[in-house]
Amino acid sequence: MNTTEIITFIGELSVLTGIVLPLILNVKKISNGTRCQLRSEMLRIYYNNREKAVIRQYEYENFVILYEGYKALKGNSFIDKIYREVQKWEIIT
Repeated sequence: MNTTEIITFIGELSVLTGIVLPLILNVKKISNGTRCQLRSEMLRIYYNNREKAVIRQYEYENFVILYEGYKALKGNSFIDKIYREVQKWEIIT
């Protein structure tokens, strides 16, 4: 590679970084927001049913799907305890 090719490459890399880096940051923000919404919905289901330790089947199925999505987005272990507790509840149809 000669000097001109190196300068051209650095310029292209700079432009690419200016486009890709903001996209990566936005995806991270969207991921964080989605994870927060998933956690919030799981907690809503949990607190609505915690007293009786009974959960409707569709709520349980939704809870499991929410949990799987939360963990796929690298959700922390806080919700694991809640998930294990919900798994012990009576499921009604």
